[in-house]
Amino acid sequence: MLTTLNTAYTDTRAADLAWALGREPLPALATLDIELADAKLQLRLLGASHQVLLEEERGTCSETVACIAGSSSPLPLGVAKRAGDWEYEFAARVETLSRGSFAGRAQELLALVADHPNGLAGVFPGSPHAFTAMLAQRHDGQVHWRTWHAYPQEGQLVATRTKVGVRVPATL
Repeated sequence: MLTTLNTAYTDTRAADLAWALGREPLPALATLDIELADAKLQLRLLGASHQVLLEEERGTCSETVACIAGSSSPLPLGVAKRAGDWEYEFAARVETLSRGSFAGRAQELLALVADHPNGLAGVFPGSPHAFTAMLAQRHDGQVHWRTWHAYPQEGQLVATRTKVGVRVPATL
């Protein structure tokens, strides 16, 4: 699903993004509810990037990547956590592209997400290449999602990958 977000573009720099796990739902400009087998997922576009809410029989998980006022948790390159029966893995990378490459990559990503049944993308007014996009799937018993945050004024694209699933006990 592709939508135009009715708000000013608030993420001004990729370096302003922060990561948080376990936050309460924040006000969203657009949402997409998805059911992936026994998992309920809500993709949420915020005025300051994204939030994903996951609910399964074993519990819930909330991931927020946004410009969070007063946050002291910058966007990490990677996180791996165990919480009860859950395993959570997160990775982020920042790509810096030329103006022409950026425009092409933006169009490619928006086309990928716009027509995908588990995809949500929001374009900010004022720039066709200022967007946040999200795509979710279930694979091998785990829920996966990818996100892209575009900063055309810097030529930067922040890409994240997340994997959440039930911890599999080690076998002897």
